[in-house]
Amino acid sequence: MPGLLLLLLAMYSTVELATRIISFRADLDVMVVRWHTHASLEGVQADYAHMLELAKAYQTSDWLLDVRRRDKVSAELSAWASGVYYQQAAAELAPRRLRIAVLNSPALTEIYRTDEEHKKHVEYVLDPARPFDMRVFDDEGEAMRWLSPVYLS
Repeated sequence: MPGLLLLLLAMYSTVELATRIISFRADLDVMVVRWHTHASLEGVQADYAHMLELAKAYQTSDWLLDVRRRDKVSAELSAWASGVYYQQAAAELAPRRLRIAVLNSPALTEIYRTDEEHKKHVEYVLDPARPFDMRVFDDEGEAMRWLSPVYLS
């Protein structure tokens, strides 16, 4: 399946998966991932594997993750993404440094601010000591400027 996804992205620069749409902005060297529905942990893990394969194929390590349509996230997913996936993605994209701008929904911002389990994972991924850079935004223009200084709004 990943080979087919790479072929489709090469042809169209956009791939629609079960839970998200992945686009590649060649002009900015940014992979844009927009969630449009919720999924099981296994479904999200499969889609994240596709995201990483596409990022490697395009040799891009700057990602915009748009989660504004999501109003909830499981602590299990946060633990896996922060403790396993982002570490793996950073290692596989090296020597390029993985940079992730998360475009957040107000509902998720509130969860990340008030839920102790989620706060722990958010603090972990935002720590500059990680082998990747992550920042959370509520404005897409700001997120793109952080990822790609050549971006003009």
